[in-house]
Amino acid sequence: MKNPSIKLKIRDTRKTYGPVVALESTSLEMREGEFLTLLGPSGSGKSTLLMAIAGLNSPDSGEIWIDGKLATYLPPFQRDIGMVFQNYALFPHMTIFDNIAFPLRMRRVAESEIRTRVERVLNTVQLGHVAGRLPRELSGGQQQRIALARCFVYEPSIILMDEPLGALDKKLRDALQLEIKALHEQLGITVLYVTHDQEEAMVMSDRICLMNNARIEQLGTPDELYFRPRTVFAADFLGESNLVAATVKQVSDGHATLAMADGAMIEAIADVPVRGGEQVTFMVRPESVRVLGEGERDDNMVSGTVRDTIVAGNVTKSYIELSDRTTMKVTQLTGTSQRLRKGEAAHLGWSRARTVTIRDAQGARA
Repeated sequence: MKNPSIKLKIRDTRKTYGPVVALESTSLEMREGEFLTLLGPSGSGKSTLLMAIAGLNSPDSGEIWIDGKLATYLPPFQRDIGMVFQNYALFPHMTIFDNIAFPLRMRRVAESEIRTRVERVLNTVQLGHVAGRLPRELSGGQQQRIALARCFVYEPSIILMDEPLGALDKKLRDALQLEIKALHEQLGITVLYVTHDQEEAMVMSDRICLMNNARIEQLGTPDELYFRPRTVFAADFLGESNLVAATVKQVSDGHATLAMADGAMIEAIADVPVRGGEQVTFMVRPESVRVLGEGERDDNMVSGTVRDTIVAGNVTKSYIELSDRTTMKVTQLTGTSQRLRKGEAAHLGWSRARTVTIRDAQGARA
């Protein structure tokens, strides 16, 4: 089977605004048909990188290659890219049909071909019945689907999406996440997506490029970033996590034995090089921690006192304070196990395979 070609290549691209570094020297590759998400908090550099790829700002140094052609300083209209924005950017005086047809008419496509392609893409986003309406007659979700259709219709090499669901309510946003994911798979399009919403990135992406302080923090699949974060920031930004200080006692074959402050010994994965005596952090997700019954054992075990238990709909969150004042979070499906009560003792256990060693707050960069 033929490997997908490299659709986008970013090489040592850097951008500053006066003394402010908006994007540190960054390198990144994106494959044909891939859904890659730039994820990070405000000011992390993700929008700066997207705008450089779109041709809406010029990097100070580095190169941007699209479809094997150097595009660093090409104007946007010569890059064969499409953009979908948060505010839809539909023409209010044009019908839906004409909004979608607009990029084809700008490219001087024959009217007969335009009608065929517009009808096809309207059916793809399940809005064939609104072709004659104006944008103001549609809901926010429908308008966003039309904005997507207008981008899909001229089949750009890469589609850039800048927080396209940010203005929608949660229920509609969740529904459109699945729609966009389905369209991506159905059409085989290449999508570079920008969001600060971790759940959105986890649901939709083939890979996530997590950004922080104007640079790439970690690049990998959703599973890799969630279960094998390489920095404290990555572990803390995606989902909830237990992050506990420890000292390396022994290292062998990609695993480490760690000592907590109270002397408890922890077995963990060590993806990054560590050595005996080094101060590290280990991470385990709250849903990977289970409450042990009498006589039960696990790779890692600690005991403490329940400080609080909160029922948050379908999950119950418990907070257990250990003897060294460390607080461990435990997440369980509501109703599937015995509820922990405040003030009682709790014995916790979790797998070595779900325990990750992190060197420090900076960690190893991807």
